[in-house]
Amino acid sequence: MSFPWAKQYEPKVPLMRWIDEKLPLPRLVYNAVGAGYPVPRNLNYFWNFGVLAGAALAVQIITGIVLAMHYHSAAGGAFDSVNGTIMRDVNAGWFLRYAHANGASMFFIVVYTHIFRGLYYGSYKAPREMIWLLGVTIFLLMMATAFMGYVLPWGQMSFWGAQVITGFFSAIPGVGETIRIWLLGGYAPDDAALNRFFSLHYLLPFVIAAVIILHIWALHIPGSNNPTGVDVKGEQDTVPFHPYYTAKDGFGLGIFLLIFAGLVFFSPDYLGHPDNYIPANPLSTPAHIVPEWYFWPFYAILRAFTSDFILPAKLWGVLAMFGSILLLFFLPWLDQSPVRSNNFRPAARIAFWVLVADVLVLGWCGGSPADPIYVILSQVCAAYYFLHFLVILPIISRAERPRPLPTSITEAVLKGKGGTSPVDTALAH
Repeated sequence: MSFPWAKQYEPKVPLMRWIDEKLPLPRLVYNAVGAGYPVPRNLNYFWNFGVLAGAALAVQIITGIVLAMHYHSAAGGAFDSVNGTIMRDVNAGWFLRYAHANGASMFFIVVYTHIFRGLYYGSYKAPREMIWLLGVTIFLLMMATAFMGYVLPWGQMSFWGAQVITGFFSAIPGVGETIRIWLLGGYAPDDAALNRFFSLHYLLPFVIAAVIILHIWALHIPGSNNPTGVDVKGEQDTVPFHPYYTAKDGFGLGIFLLIFAGLVFFSPDYLGHPDNYIPANPLSTPAHIVPEWYFWPFYAILRAFTSDFILPAKLWGVLAMFGSILLLFFLPWLDQSPVRSNNFRPAARIAFWVLVADVLVLGWCGGSPADPIYVILSQVCAAYYFLHFLVILPIISRAERPRPLPTSITEAVLKGKGGTSPVDTALAH
């Protein structure tokens, strides 16, 4: 988005002036994350999570590159290379391994928060549809990368997770078994599967980084959304990204790193599964096979289908699991309300919090044994998940009567509305 009042880049040092003339990279950075990029003055701390996601990805790439130097991608040596060589023989290998494993969890925590912030404040609505579509693409790439990474330690849960999840592809009529064999490179997880998953797990983070660049590029065309959902009216509604939001993001990053450090140094195995410290054994099936926690809501949807109806139950589960994610691509057109922020949509706000509770219950069911009570809960919550996006939200968007919107972001800040912080309110004066 072009802001006439945005500061222009004027290099004062001769070297920077020469670089900017030959390769305008300093100008690009200045206009992307510097004083040349005005942003709404009322952004709250939920807008920190995009930067935190980028920081989490950087941690994953850096630690992953070093870990790849010592990993042995073969069924006969993968477990020992992770739990022996890396943990005991590589300098600070234990730290790299735990930072990488817990970094994945932190990455998903900030991305899930980022997604639900977008849902609450309507950041998927016009003119920001492309930003949302690229964000969902990043989420899909993250899930593929995380699944392949979970297989690499080659413990019991790694092996059987790969066996079960890839086994669901065999439910696809005609080509399912062929796809499964193609994914694994054989009839069961073994050397070929490990080599494939390792190479893709190494490659995909760089693809994610490339899509993030597109995501940020798309963001800079319409500009950032804000808690009120009201469009920027003029210079009085914005502040330069630097120093106001670089300072705010720096504070959020500090909190993120403290929590991350606490997890790595004091509870490095808290979010993992103890069975993954047992070498993979194709002849011994674990009593309870579960993926990592960030897959639990979708795993619950997968397991919710227990009876054949026209199609096999397994196929319904696979379609529902993928459909629950692909459904997000259509959200900008399912919600037709002209008001973005749920701060001004009472009915949509209630539906949002019910959806949050629904996803949390799905996560709880996905991490629990497949007992009848959890299966029934999964079925109810999976049904509500689809009803929310396909029925409830479209009806609310057409029928509800939103509260009056402020005439500008500045008005909302001065009246203390629209999700502002004390710092933002001070800026208004």
